[in-house]
Amino acid sequence: MDFLSTLFIFLAGCIALLIIGVFIHDKFQSSNAVKRNYPVLAWLRPISERLGEFFRRYISFGDREAQPFSRATRKWVYEAADGNANIQGFGTKINFRDRIYYFKNAIFPINENEAELSPSIVLGPNCAFPYQPESFFNISAMSYGSLSAPAIEALSHGAEMAKCWLNTGEGGLAPHHLKGNPDIVFEIGTAKFGIRDTDGNFDPGAFITIAENPAVKMFELKLSQGAKPGKGGILPACKVTAEIAEIRKIEEGKDAVSPNRHKEIANIPELLDFINLLRDMSGKPVGFKTAIGNINWLEDLCHEINKRGNDTAPDFITIDGAEGGTGASPVTLMDNSAMSIFDALPAAVKILERHHLKKRMPIIASGKLITAGDVAWAIASGADFVVSARGFMFSIGCIMAMKCHTDKCPSGVATHDKKLQKALKPQEKKEKVKNYVVQIQKEVETIAHTCGVKHARLLNSNHLEILK
Repeated sequence: MDFLSTLFIFLAGCIALLIIGVFIHDKFQSSNAVKRNYPVLAWLRPISERLGEFFRRYISFGDREAQPFSRATRKWVYEAADGNANIQGFGTKINFRDRIYYFKNAIFPINENEAELSPSIVLGPNCAFPYQPESFFNISAMSYGSLSAPAIEALSHGAEMAKCWLNTGEGGLAPHHLKGNPDIVFEIGTAKFGIRDTDGNFDPGAFITIAENPAVKMFELKLSQGAKPGKGGILPACKVTAEIAEIRKIEEGKDAVSPNRHKEIANIPELLDFINLLRDMSGKPVGFKTAIGNINWLEDLCHEINKRGNDTAPDFITIDGAEGGTGASPVTLMDNSAMSIFDALPAAVKILERHHLKKRMPIIASGKLITAGDVAWAIASGADFVVSARGFMFSIGCIMAMKCHTDKCPSGVATHDKKLQKALKPQEKKEKVKNYVVQIQKEVETIAHTCGVKHARLLNSNHLEILK
C-alpha cells in the first residue's frame, strides 16, 4: 500500500471518528432538542445561517439592496476614499419610485468661475475660545475601545490633513486621538469616561485638564444616540483592555456599561445648568447630542432658553437619527426607537427658527449620512454641519462584517486583537480619510451649483422636492 492510500485511510478514519464523536455528543446532550433529534445533521443549520448572511450581504442582494448599507453605497465611499471620481455609464441603478426626495436642478446652473467657497460658521461666539471649523463634513463620535488604536490613529492623521474635526466618542481622550494633531471634539457620555473619579462621579479637575489641551476645541454632552436612545453606551468586556481601562478609569476585562442618563441632568433646567457650568469652566463651546422621539421637547427647551437669555443656550445641537450606528446595542432599541434623521432634522430646524434660536444653536446632523447626496440633503434641510462615523469606517477598510461587538473585526477597524490590527496601516489609511472628506465637499458643492447657488451653505428646503 503506497503512502497516499495510507494517508487517505487515516484521514477517512479521523473523519469517521469525529462524526461518531459528534453523534454521541448530540444524542446525549440536553440543551438543544434539534441536535438531539438529528445528531450531526443539525449542525448544518447554523452553518447555513452564517453562509446565508455572507451571500446575502456580498452576492445575492442587488447593488441597491441590503441593510444597513447597500453594496452601491459602500462602493461609493470606497471610490471616494481612493480619490476616484464616482462615475458610471448607462444610467442610474436607483428605482425612482423609492426616492424620498430629489434636488431641483436650476435651468441655469452656476459655472465654476462663478462658484464661491462655503463660508465657515463660528460655534460658541461668546466663549473665551470660540471654534470656527473649516469643514462642514466631519468625523462623528467613535471611541477608542469601540475602534482599534490603528483605526483611531488613521482617523487622527486623516482629520488633520482634511482639516475636519475628530469626535472622541464617549470613551475619553486617548493618545491615539492626538497622533495627527487634529481638532478634537470631546464627547462627554453618561459615564463621564476620562473626566470621572474612581466612583464614577464628574471630576472637575480632570475636566479642566482636558479643556486646557489646545487640541480640544469643544465639548459634546451626549444625552443619547440614535441607535440606542435611553440606553447608555456598551463596551463588551472582551474589548476593555488595560489601556482602555486606564483611560476610562474603569476595571479591566469587565463590561463598560454607561448609565441611561447623566445623574446631574433630569430635566431641561438642569441640562442648561450643566452646559453652562462646563462652558464657564472650559471657556470653550459646549453643546449636546440626542436622538429625538418627541419633537415637542425642543419647544420646551426653546421656551426655557428664551426665559433665561440667549447666552445660556447650548452652542450647538447634534441630532442623531434612529438609523445611526453603534458598536453594540439591543436590537429592540435599534429597530423601534427614535425618529429618523429625515423626520427629526426638518422638524427641529422649524422649531429653532420659530423661536429665533437657529443661529444661536447651529445644528449638526448625524445618522447614516455618508454620501454626498445625503450630506447635501442635510444641509438643504437646515443642518450647519454633518458628521459621519460608519462612512469613515468604510474609508479605512471596514467591510461591514458586523462583528464590531465581538472583537473579531476582520479588517482591524474594530478589534483589539493585535494579529487582526496588523492589517490596518494608519499611514496608508490617512490618505483615504482625507480623500473621503475632500470628495464629499467637492460633490456637495457640485449639487449646490446644479441647483443654481454659489456654494453649499446656500442650499435650503426650496431646493428639495420631498416625495414621501
